[in-house]
Amino acid sequence: MRSLPLPLALTARLSPVAVLACAGWALTSGPAAPPAAGHQTTAQKVPAGSSSAAPSATAAPKTYTAAPAPCAAVPVATVKSLVPGAKTAGKEIPSTDTELRRTCSWNALKGYDYRWLDVSFEITGSDREAREEYEQRTREKSGGGAVPGLGDSAYSVVNLTTEDKQQTREGVVLARVANALVVVTYNGSDFETKKAPATDEINKGAIKAAKAAAAALGSGRG
Repeated sequence: MRSLPLPLALTARLSPVAVLACAGWALTSGPAAPPAAGHQTTAQKVPAGSSSAAPSATAAPKTYTAAPAPCAAVPVATVKSLVPGAKTAGKEIPSTDTELRRTCSWNALKGYDYRWLDVSFEITGSDREAREEYEQRTREKSGGGAVPGLGDSAYSVVNLTTEDKQQTREGVVLARVANALVVVTYNGSDFETKKAPATDEINKGAIKAAKAAAAALGSGRG
């Protein structure tokens, strides 16, 4: 069987590292109104040892404090079905902060069929941060739809690209679970027909991997 070179779009993939900043709340109070004319002001006594300052706000505890091992997040059977011929152990992508972001990748060419699967975990400082990041990303990826029964909220979108007459279909699933984000990218090509897999195949495969990854988040609970 002759080997075929992979398209440039599939051999030069980059996984940007999202920098997630944690924001704090600052409590401020305005100046007290001056006493009305003609009225005597009585100073309030403060018991010794007590503080007149308002109590500081306490940050809500985070559900997840660390990203789980991504290469163990997807069952071997699922990897075999989605990426035939791939090494089931996967390959973890280097990260600037493995506590906050971890990604595993599987890819293989079996015959003329090529498949690629990425699973990423991103841990934010709060549920609110994760929700805002989720909403921003879903606005940037139009044409998709909600995925019921996955995390607190989930969204999937599938796109088709063509380069040198070779089609590639890619599905992306973004799910939010408390203060964590799960991002799955799944794509494929057929180098014999130059056609891409069906939209339904790619979409269902990406969702299947995302559900497995969301279930694996339990190992990173705080």
